[in-house]
Amino acid sequence: MLEPGDAVPDVSAQNQHGETVTPAFEAPTVVYFYPKDFTGGCTVEANDFQATLPAFRDSGITVYGVSTDDAERHAAFADEEGLAFDLLADPDGDVAEAFGVDTSGGYADRRTFTVVDGRVVDVYDPALADPDGHAAVVLEDLQAHAQA
Repeated sequence: MLEPGDAVPDVSAQNQHGETVTPAFEAPTVVYFYPKDFTGGCTVEANDFQATLPAFRDSGITVYGVSTDDAERHAAFADEEGLAFDLLADPDGDVAEAFGVDTSGGYADRRTFTVVDGRVVDVYDPALADPDGHAAVVLEDLQAHAQA
């Protein structure tokens, strides 16, 4: 798994609109991996990032959610939950593999990576905590790194 200080690999994936997205990791970025659309903790976490999205955007931070669900399922999930950030479809686990996130159970483990200047600055295991409030912690930490 990528650790703080590691360079972030170039990745591309389809978002919920069927567009190919290649994140530019030079700008402050959040990449959060989650197991599955429409499940309890994943929905809470997605809504938490959505509620905090204006503050992320005001700080120049891009947020990406990634799971092994396909683009069509992401589209339905984003529509139902009103999500305005990219959900990247990773059905083959290529993006997860690039970050070192385990998919051996058929889904991505829950992990959040923050990136500044193309390097990982923090890695979170939100499975060990309540996903509600996770986005605010990530935002605060990433703002501190971006200002350093």
